[in-house]
Amino acid sequence: MKQESRLTIGIARCAALVSLASLAALASVSGGEGLAQEPPKSPDQRHDKGVIERIERDREAVMTGQFFTYDPAGRRDPFESLVRAQPVVKGKRPKGIAGMLVTEIDLLGVATDTAGNEIALFRGSDNRGYVLHEGDVVYDARLISIDLRAGTVVFRQEVDDPRRIKPYRDVVKRLRPETGKQAAQEDDEMEEGS
Repeated sequence: MKQESRLTIGIARCAALVSLASLAALASVSGGEGLAQEPPKSPDQRHDKGVIERIERDREAVMTGQFFTYDPAGRRDPFESLVRAQPVVKGKRPKGIAGMLVTEIDLLGVATDTAGNEIALFRGSDNRGYVLHEGDVVYDARLISIDLRAGTVVFRQEVDDPRRIKPYRDVVKRLRPETGKQAAQEDDEMEEGS
């Protein structure tokens, strides 16, 4: 029943378009002479004509690739990535290392302070030195471990990825470049520890 009514409406619109096109062609050929003046149109007829013209313009624009619109109607945008490595925060970042991403800082050293606590020394994107302890936070992650023997630190980033079992990702910063064998061993250790 719905398809029949849609078909009827579609046929009526096509007929209206054909009649409008034939009137326009007749007016252009005769220059508008000899045509009787049309009676004033009701607001409904003017509205229908405007809607039909808008539909035709939109159809032409989509066919030519000018634009495409998507009405989400409460659903998520299917073209938006499901993976977000960091929360989108509006406004300015905090000053200092608290406003820097993990990728923006470089590990310079690991040591112990006078109280015996492990510390990590970093150079930030502002070319200044910073000291972090376990539990300290940078803009997109938290420092969870410092390994003096291996010369590594591990940051934990919260990741909004529905495909991952764990809602986080561990980022390892090293003092020395790793070799292939060391990387495989450390990856195995990280998997066991997580």
